[in-house]
Amino acid sequence: MSKQLSTKYEPQAIEQGRYDWWVDNKFFEAKPESGKTPYTIVIPPPNVTGKLHLGHAWDTTLQDIMTRMKRMQGYDALWLPGMDHAGIATQAKVEGKLKEEGRSRHDMGREAFLEESWKWKEEYAGHIRQQWSKLGLGLDYSRERFTLDEGLSKAVREVFVKLYEKKLIYRGKYIINWDPATKTAISDIEVIYKDVQGAFYHMRYPLADGSGHIEIATTRPETMLGDTAVAVHPRDERYQHLIGKKVILPIIGREIEIVADDYVDREFGSGAVKITPAHDPNDFEIGNRHNLERVLIMHEDGSMNENAGKYEGMDRFECRKAIIKDLQDMDVLFKIEDHLHSVGHSERSGAVVEPYLSTQWFVDMQPLAKKAVDSQKSDDGVNFVPDRFEKTYLHWMENIRDWCISRQLWWGHQIPAWYHNETGEIYVGHEAPADAENWTQDEDVLDTWFSSALWPFSTLGWPEENDELSRYYPTDALVTGYDIINFWVSRMIFQALEFTGEKPFKDVLIHGLVRDAEGRKMSKSLGNGVDPMDVIAEYGADSLRYFLATASSPGQDLRYSNDKVESVWNFANKIWNASRFAMMNMEGMEHTDIDLSGEKSVADTWILTRLNETIEQVTDLAERYEFGEVGRLLYNFIWDDFCDWYIEMAKLPLYGEDEQAKAMTRSVLAYVLDNTMRLLHPFMPFITEEIWQNLPTEGESITIAAWPTADPALSDAKKADSMKLLMDVIRSVRTIRAEVQTPMSKKVPMTISAKDETTLSVLEENAAYIERFCNPETLTIGHNIEAPEKSMSAVVSGAELFMPLEGLIDIEEELKRLQKELDKWAKEVKLVQGKLSNERFVSKAPEAVVAEERKKEADYLEKHATVEKRMEELKNL
Repeated sequence: MSKQLSTKYEPQAIEQGRYDWWVDNKFFEAKPESGKTPYTIVIPPPNVTGKLHLGHAWDTTLQDIMTRMKRMQGYDALWLPGMDHAGIATQAKVEGKLKEEGRSRHDMGREAFLEESWKWKEEYAGHIRQQWSKLGLGLDYSRERFTLDEGLSKAVREVFVKLYEKKLIYRGKYIINWDPATKTAISDIEVIYKDVQGAFYHMRYPLADGSGHIEIATTRPETMLGDTAVAVHPRDERYQHLIGKKVILPIIGREIEIVADDYVDREFGSGAVKITPAHDPNDFEIGNRHNLERVLIMHEDGSMNENAGKYEGMDRFECRKAIIKDLQDMDVLFKIEDHLHSVGHSERSGAVVEPYLSTQWFVDMQPLAKKAVDSQKSDDGVNFVPDRFEKTYLHWMENIRDWCISRQLWWGHQIPAWYHNETGEIYVGHEAPADAENWTQDEDVLDTWFSSALWPFSTLGWPEENDELSRYYPTDALVTGYDIINFWVSRMIFQALEFTGEKPFKDVLIHGLVRDAEGRKMSKSLGNGVDPMDVIAEYGADSLRYFLATASSPGQDLRYSNDKVESVWNFANKIWNASRFAMMNMEGMEHTDIDLSGEKSVADTWILTRLNETIEQVTDLAERYEFGEVGRLLYNFIWDDFCDWYIEMAKLPLYGEDEQAKAMTRSVLAYVLDNTMRLLHPFMPFITEEIWQNLPTEGESITIAAWPTADPALSDAKKADSMKLLMDVIRSVRTIRAEVQTPMSKKVPMTISAKDETTLSVLEENAAYIERFCNPETLTIGHNIEAPEKSMSAVVSGAELFMPLEGLIDIEEELKRLQKELDKWAKEVKLVQGKLSNERFVSKAPEAVVAEERKKEADYLEKHATVEKRMEELKNL
């Protein structure tokens, strides 16, 4: 062995330089030539807009666990890294930076602005890579991609052109969600709805023939300037005589028609509604049905335009105040009623979204969505974990609207469409037309999600046919939050099915959001955000990773707690100290010295049996993405079984004179530590590599060491049960001593009465453990021994132990304690008998399970009877 572990666990020291060593040695690079079965995950690409947050740390930690485990299991694991250009978000950041410098993109021009954007990308991509390294992520940097790479841009153009040729992409004037702050269209799922206290404004529009008026109500009175009709229900008797007549639009003076349309709810309000086709999606559809004019009354920045008359130039909300006053003065507005309503806000800028008539590019979603839904309902659908999120996905796809894909930005994939300078003809293609000087390319760019939707296959070289694509696609798993199932997961699925004919991933593991300890969403306004790099600086990457991976179950939110991360640091410290002790007793030991073929103690066999059980359970649970349960199992095995029990018991042979027993204990320590570090490695890569490098093991790095497999030859259930008996005895003695405040250092006589010969044999053969850990003054082990007078007692499976503590024991207190124990066993008996009396359980459960329950029943009944008998004896003292 090259060196010993340092006396103190210092995560910063052991993490320093280790990641670079992994990367330099190419341990994380996929190796197509290996002939191994491929396993692929593509990273959800973070935006190049800033630093990674705890959500990124959680998401990527889960992926790292999965790929590290698969690599160790012998797969050719590819975890492909990359980043997203994040159109709106990045452009806003760059524009903000330029504003501070007294510059604007419009002054600079498109090319110069894009140069600044690329500089920003390079700077922040560097920050992200540094954070990935701090987290210890096993990424294959040789295959890193960016959504504006030439290869990915080619894929984007290919998809656009193909969809356009299939008439699944079209250009037209439609109502879209408009963000006046960023001056761009945004998709439905980039709109966040918030309840806002507003009002219903009730108005009277006068009939053009002077015969009266019609009442309407609106929450947005400023939009009346763009009204082109009033609509009523065709079977509303109140308005039959008015259909086809005209009203005069107040302030503007324009005559508009009263139309009949089934969309109108005659039970709501007055039963008459104003129609503004250029500023409301439902009004737009009504306008199409009745060939109504579309009057746009706002500029792109939300200010009123020339169609707004005297309000031109005013902000839309200032206009609202002014028009309310004017309408009241005209006696048109006769009632204002408070109204709490849901108002859409831009996720990016926070601005109130304006439904806005605009010429945009759209994807016709119906054929694509149908193909995706049909696939999901077949046997080849994507496996959602947890499966309840499949309903979220299907609900979205079955109710999807056409996707507005154009954005009024410069940073992104410029739409591959050109307009003829004279005829206005549209040309769509990979490159500009041959006579490029006669054509002008569309200035808009594509929605960021358009390129992100192609990520699982565009990153592997599609649309080119190549070995990488055929080997690593479809990918095996995607890890992402439930908040972007509609944004991203759904789009990847329908684009993959359309262009590759296959689903993009087999499984999608859904996690929740990171919240603070009180369950609140982390935000700047609350000041409760946590920088993962700060946590790593204090506790190390392993502590943060283990907490993130094990603190919740699939699909659930995670509550961040500094105390819990600190408790993981304590766990790591326990591992470190236990490993140091083991290594101090392995000095000079080589891998070839590990020999488990000889005689083993009951403790040796028990820990090897427990290791086998842990390997099987951890592997099974990890394959099912139950990382919280994996964490619990590993914690219990390492802290309780290995550190608190086996290492303490190992001291007997290690400090004894029996060289054969000493050699076996050393071998067991080395074998168990080696396998335990491998099991723990995907969760805590740094500490496990450091310990593993100092163990008598074979191999260059734990990252490429084989995943543990259970060895049945090392398990012995009978001996393991014997160890459990000894542990029960030791625990019971410690409990009794604690209850009567008798320290372990004080010797006390001890008697153990075995109920049968098998138990007696186990106790006698392992008396050395009882003497070492119970510190008896005298130890008497026999068969059916009477309880000594005035003694404390405890019941264990197959035996009863007594500790005569005259002068220390309070009989009344002991009877109270025994009553609690009697109640406990009575409760256990009731529970198990309830199960066994359930005919459904007995008939349907596997035989082994029923047999185990019957065994429990017999054990609990025996313990209950023993305690009852003991209480009678004490009462008769």
